[in-house]
Amino acid sequence: MVKLLIWLAIGLAAVFWFRAVKRGQVAPPPETKPGVEDMVRCKVCGVNLPRSEAILSRGRFYCSPEHQQQDHG
Repeated sequence: MVKLLIWLAIGLAAVFWFRAVKRGQVAPPPETKPGVEDMVRCKVCGVNLPRSEAILSRGRFYCSPEHQQQDHG
């Protein structure tokens, strides 16, 4: 009976060891989180748009060149 328990313990240790080795070989998937960007509001119409798409002039944001001219004109 003791022999059986020893073989069972060896078998379980081998299973856990193989699982640990297998987990170590597989790289975790890279994080593909989309970048978060600040939103700004057009000074003329109030629409919200990403900062990278806005036009910045005299410290104010605009959604289009027309609105930029409208505010400065």
